[in-house]
Amino acid sequence: MLDRKFAADQQRYRTMRNEELRDSFVVNGLMREGELMLTLSDIDRGIVGSAVPTQTPLEFSSFDELGGGAFTARREVGVINIGGSGTIRVDEEAFALDRLDSLYIGRGEHAVQFASDDAADPARYYLVSYPAHTAYPSKLVKQAEANRIDLGEKATCNERTIFQPLRPGIIESCQLVMGFTSLAEGSVWNTFPPHTHDRRSEFYFYFDLSEEARVFHFMGRPDELKALPLSNEEAALSPSWSMHCGVGSGAYSFIWSMGGENQEFDDMDHVPQAALA
Repeated sequence: MLDRKFAADQQRYRTMRNEELRDSFVVNGLMREGELMLTLSDIDRGIVGSAVPTQTPLEFSSFDELGGGAFTARREVGVINIGGSGTIRVDEEAFALDRLDSLYIGRGEHAVQFASDDAADPARYYLVSYPAHTAYPSKLVKQAEANRIDLGEKATCNERTIFQPLRPGIIESCQLVMGFTSLAEGSVWNTFPPHTHDRRSEFYFYFDLSEEARVFHFMGRPDELKALPLSNEEAALSPSWSMHCGVGSGAYSFIWSMGGENQEFDDMDHVPQAALA
């Protein structure tokens, strides 16, 4: 199943109601057991999706919206498992993923299959895909192999750990970089003060929230902020013109992914707090 989502531009979003903003910038309905869910955005033609295999494996299909052929024929894919243990098979090669392990799948006419070790505790694969201009090898990155950065302070409620598994120096990719951030207990802010990525889009997928908890994902221009209240396992799509930051009702984790002109983690344009309105 491949859904489509079309984002508003930086003028139209200013007058949009909450429901309209969600229609443009939020992907929900992910992590359905026994299903492969995919949403194609017109933001850099990025795809956000999930696979939760139970009794039988799930496989990529061919989609006319992608020009036919294998899903990865002209695309690269990043996958992070937030559930039980499982295996992803790319052609004849099998990659075993435990919770918070990552896999890069390179461009090519690949047969890709997602499976769980235990249907009662299935793997929960979150995936992001961008167009790719060449083929790089698929590679598994265990959580312990990811680049780790500890940031923030208790005093500012933003103590957090960033894990960078799919990044230059660990894998080769065309444009995809991907990882996850976990907030310490008592911290609620991610990425504040906010910033933009004028040369890249970024997708945020929030997880490890209780059913009642919410994350308020702020987007838009600094002089016209909009807040998207997100629940567990929803994703926010951030175009290059939009700043982004978030605050939750408690600690949470999120997967971030980017595609664009470069792969430099520090390539961002900071927005001063005083400029927010």
